[in-house]
Amino acid sequence: MLTPETLPALQRALADAGLDGWLLFDFHGVNPIAGGLLNLDGMVTRRVFALVPREGTPVALTHAIEQGPWRRWPAPWRRERYSSWRTLESALASLVGGRRVAMEYSAGDAVPYLDHVPAGVLEMVRAAGAEVVSSGELVSRFFASWSPDHVASHERAAVHVARIGQEAIRLAGARARSGTPIHEHELAQWIMEAFAREGLEADHGPIVAAGANAADPHYEPSAERPRAIVEGELLLVDLWAREKDGGVYADQTWMGAIGEPSARAREVWTAVRDARDAAIALLRARVEAGTPLRGGELDDAARQVITERGFGEYFTHRTGHSIDPRSLHGSGPHIDNLETREERELIPGVGFSIEPGVYVTGDIGARSEVNAYLLPGKAVITPAEYQRELLVV
Repeated sequence: MLTPETLPALQRALADAGLDGWLLFDFHGVNPIAGGLLNLDGMVTRRVFALVPREGTPVALTHAIEQGPWRRWPAPWRRERYSSWRTLESALASLVGGRRVAMEYSAGDAVPYLDHVPAGVLEMVRAAGAEVVSSGELVSRFFASWSPDHVASHERAAVHVARIGQEAIRLAGARARSGTPIHEHELAQWIMEAFAREGLEADHGPIVAAGANAADPHYEPSAERPRAIVEGELLLVDLWAREKDGGVYADQTWMGAIGEPSARAREVWTAVRDARDAAIALLRARVEAGTPLRGGELDDAARQVITERGFGEYFTHRTGHSIDPRSLHGSGPHIDNLETREERELIPGVGFSIEPGVYVTGDIGARSEVNAYLLPGKAVITPAEYQRELLVV
């Protein structure tokens, strides 16, 4: 959040970037980044702007009838009121005219997770005399970054998620051998119950996909179309959870084989695993060397391996997504040079998934997913004991 304590570091970053300020805008929650930083208390139904200047105190433009939500705004900081659009536009011009400001804007919608300011608002700000640039690097550092408490909560969750994912695959194998196989949706419910026992929560049930169903990257098991998990097929379990007190998510995918896997299953799994490991190796090498690295470069490294193995056309999504303190699919840099043009640098404090996959529709699917977070000079992969071989049960 934007506080008097975080303001000095943010203003140093603005100066280093050659910016006059960071202009936050929100309306009806359209910009979750601004909403999270401002931490307004209550309903806001009118347009709000807040300028964090390179020097001096922040200034907010607030509607006259909605002063209550600003009760947490520090008293020394300015708060100007408006009622009419004329007053708003005049105040905005006084605030940003002739200045170079950052906003939650991504040219050409290159990074949709960052592109939260409507085109009309950009036109308004530019008409007020401001030069607008993307706030992407600021978002990575001051909104998406993990604190030591966030790291600790993620590590704890990762241990439970890894154990529950492997236990789920073993349960499916035991039930298949017993002659009373468990269904995909039943195993998904078992996972959610296991999360509850460990004090974890998830915003959505896990992906449990057997056989050809695993070729659908966002498959959802359902009681309306029950599917038994039986001998002779691969099983994909993608599960995510966080501590109920608002910790950081752990998001993992584990692959099992119910019985001895076929040569083709091993070939697909190996391609996915090796692509994941290529991304991890590049990440560790560049971070330890202190060499700048962007999310798109990790995506390229993983995609190259899968392409060389002959499965390039079946890797149809990005290699990974941001995980920030507020969201499983966060606003920090993604591991992506396919779906979006992710050019933000991976800096200490950010976290993300690494999850290449191969999906041959109607035939076979596999994915391997780990998480990473960055410390100065170090990339940490979770879980610590991540999957190296198919879990054959």
